[in-house]
Amino acid sequence: MLRPHSVPPERRRRGDLVAAVTLVVALVATAALYWRQSAAANTESITVDPGTAGAGAPAAPAVVPGRFTEAWRAASDSTPVPVVAGPGVVTGDGSAVVGRDAETGRPRWSYTRDLPLCTVGEGFGRALALYRDDDYCSQLTALDATTGERAAQRNPDARPGTRFLTNGTLVVMTGTDYLEVFRSDLVKTLEYGEIRAPEQAGRQPRPGCAYSSFAMTIGRLAVLERCPTDSTDRLTVLEPDGAGDASEPREHFSVPLSTSGAQLLAVSADRALVALPGPPRLQILDTAGSQVSLIPLDVPDADLAAPPDGVPRTATDGRRIYWWTGSRTVALDRTDLAPLWTLGRTLGPGADYAGRLLLPVPDGLLEVDPDRGVALRTIPLDRGGWTGPVALATQGPVLLEQRGTELVALRPLP
Repeated sequence: MLRPHSVPPERRRRGDLVAAVTLVVALVATAALYWRQSAAANTESITVDPGTAGAGAPAAPAVVPGRFTEAWRAASDSTPVPVVAGPGVVTGDGSAVVGRDAETGRPRWSYTRDLPLCTVGEGFGRALALYRDDDYCSQLTALDATTGERAAQRNPDARPGTRFLTNGTLVVMTGTDYLEVFRSDLVKTLEYGEIRAPEQAGRQPRPGCAYSSFAMTIGRLAVLERCPTDSTDRLTVLEPDGAGDASEPREHFSVPLSTSGAQLLAVSADRALVALPGPPRLQILDTAGSQVSLIPLDVPDADLAAPPDGVPRTATDGRRIYWWTGSRTVALDRTDLAPLWTLGRTLGPGADYAGRLLLPVPDGLLEVDPDRGVALRTIPLDRGGWTGPVALATQGPVLLEQRGTELVALRPLP
């Protein structure tokens, strides 16, 4: 009869135990290194509990006051214009994005990376923060404007100098040789220009073009280009909504203009508006790129140079677009883009306030009847020696002025 015999348990050798411990330590060290190099480890985020976030945005004003006084100011070198998002105001300076109470300037939340900011803007009711990583602006974060919590993140291929433009449903990141459009979940719907991915070569209609100005509305993204095969500027209007492959742009039209040195000002559902130099004129084009009208423009040629970031200095009240040429403000019809009136000696395109248009001027704020283009009065305001461009926005009764790298908040006085 065979008797089963027991097999002695396998002894773990000391060398095996040492190897196992070494492996675990290596894995932990690798994980720690990855964590230190990750965005989360190099981010300081101070958020607000949604339950204690407080009331919404302050109520809009009923009348234009007789005076404004400074309420607060903050450094904000990454916001070309005041950023109004959610119930407050957002500033961006250095590496920090801060959501502030509009009336006091008190920080509500903040988001800071160990990278420099490229630009800060608003989109989809959120604050958009774009950071530079090496040669590209490739770290994009969408932040809840009320709490500061991260809503979405992705890695685009934007170039330094980029700006955000929005039509309410999409946002475009501009650039001199590349632009990219994304929707609220930050998924890319269009890329146009010099694409880094080699497998996508040949999908762009005109390689090697330089882009000088941009404008956007629902369903239409307009770009002013200078291409190697053209002797003049070219106007291209694209479909930004991403119905097909994002890397294969779909054009509404693309036509050469009559001259170079033009500036794209605005685009509507069926019109595009371009400022032409020598002599200064406004050219309105239809949905096929054909000229509708050519209107003389009483501004110096120097005013027609496109801004360095390619974004025209415009504002809107829903019925009109206000374009600041660099020396005066021109009101345009929002639909057919025809010029309505012009006011000189201004410092920016202005902002709607209690049904009036407030225009920054050297000695204060010019209150204007926007329907007639009639100046009603000048509200005195001491800007402490600042004489450069001023971009305006409002959050409730607070009037915001972007003066270079500083944001200044003004509160109304009785």
